[in-house]
Amino acid sequence: MKRLLAGLGFWLLSQNALAFDLDQLSAQLAEPAVVRGPLIQEKHLRALPQPLTSRGQFVLSRDLGLLWRLQSPLKQDYRIDSQGIAKRTPSGWQQQPGQDVAAQQSRLFLAVLKGDHSGLARDFELQLSGTADAWQLRLVPNSVLLKQIFSRIQIDGGALVQRIELHETQGDHSVLRLPESQAGDALSEQERRDFAQ
Repeated sequence: MKRLLAGLGFWLLSQNALAFDLDQLSAQLAEPAVVRGPLIQEKHLRALPQPLTSRGQFVLSRDLGLLWRLQSPLKQDYRIDSQGIAKRTPSGWQQQPGQDVAAQQSRLFLAVLKGDHSGLARDFELQLSGTADAWQLRLVPNSVLLKQIFSRIQIDGGALVQRIELHETQGDHSVLRLPESQAGDALSEQERRDFAQ
């Protein structure tokens, strides 16, 4: 009986040691200095039979923020950083008001892509499952404001975030796919200029 209990205790300890946790996920996602790649964003509206789909590219800088470059159906660039959301106009970057659903989604994307679980935990209950190579993070809002916007958020990934699904309280949902993200060491000259302006 003692051997059985000792074996069971060892097994439980080894399972806990192998468990993938939020701190490990944060460290994994925060490791690359730069992540870039294509993006496909689908907005599923209850009133429409087909989703509204936009495509583009993104660049995530661990230190500076997120460049969001939509290329179709409309061309539009956004920069999301600690100052908020800016939209590129012919005269340069213009700061956008930050209280609407799009602003909330953009800040969430930035926090998720950067692995900021402590920031997310302020507004969400976090439920992580899986391993470092194939994980799933479910976010359930606990702040009054976010409960009015989102019912839940589902994030899937491996070494990097691969898919984000946002379910809104009124029944619409958005899916963001990052199918070929690549980690890098440094920003290009153009990317540095875009963050500096």
